[in-house]
Amino acid sequence: MKKKKESKSRERRIDNVIAALKKDKLCVFAIIYLAVLIIVSLIAPLLPLDPTTTDVSNMQGGISAAHWFGTDELGRDYFARVIYGGRVSLLVGILAMLASASIGIAVGTIAGYCGGLVDAVLMRLVDVLSSIPWLILVTVVSLFMKRGIRSIILVIGLFTWMGTARLTRAETLSLKEREYIQYAKFMGVPMWNIILFHIIPSAFPTIIIVATTSIADAIMTESSLSFLGLGIVQPASSWGSLLQKSQSYLQSSIHMAVIPGVLIILTVFSFNKLGNLLRIYVEPRVSDGEQN
Repeated sequence: MKKKKESKSRERRIDNVIAALKKDKLCVFAIIYLAVLIIVSLIAPLLPLDPTTTDVSNMQGGISAAHWFGTDELGRDYFARVIYGGRVSLLVGILAMLASASIGIAVGTIAGYCGGLVDAVLMRLVDVLSSIPWLILVTVVSLFMKRGIRSIILVIGLFTWMGTARLTRAETLSLKEREYIQYAKFMGVPMWNIILFHIIPSAFPTIIIVATTSIADAIMTESSLSFLGLGIVQPASSWGSLLQKSQSYLQSSIHMAVIPGVLIILTVFSFNKLGNLLRIYVEPRVSDGEQN
């Protein structure tokens, strides 16, 4: 009987997602776009693309059959630069999300489960960090760290976990009152086992949704830092650094700014759409009409 109920619930969730996809074609576009972006980023090293080779005889070259997006100020193929820049942006987004989610989940579950003084101290820390504009906080910290991918991931991960902590705490406060959690506590199961094997798995659907939107936020943060000159170091590139470099050539080669800018917007938009779709699957009561 229990398996039948779970099967019916899963089928209803899938039906909700299919209905949402049928009604919102932008969700379909977002999924296809992300799939293509991830596949191209993964197979980029296997493609005949070289983002570092320079051609001084073809600097600032226009769009052609040989160079689909033209060439940059050093004669490097801009299409290759964009593809490899996408790899860096996605890598930063995913790894920063993992770092941010890990901290947020740890803080949220401990605060919610322990309550009392522990909860008060941890939540006041969250309040203090949340009160500081994230871009200012991340920018100031970045000034004191060596520029590079590792530093960007570390900075974003350390200072963007507060929202995850709040949501995880709220889930934990609800879950710890459930009968199976109370029974585990009564049986003397250690706190860490309860958190790791009962609370976190039960809160996982919410965590997945938050993680999806966190990737979009991390990509936007990295792009902002690279645009300000505090991000990726040459010869590596990200969409943000390409956008920053293109400022000097807006009059002669405006496409150099438009292409990475559009890709950043589409990627952030697509991850947010994916988060909405996951929310519909996780929460059957959420209809596709409630999507943002």
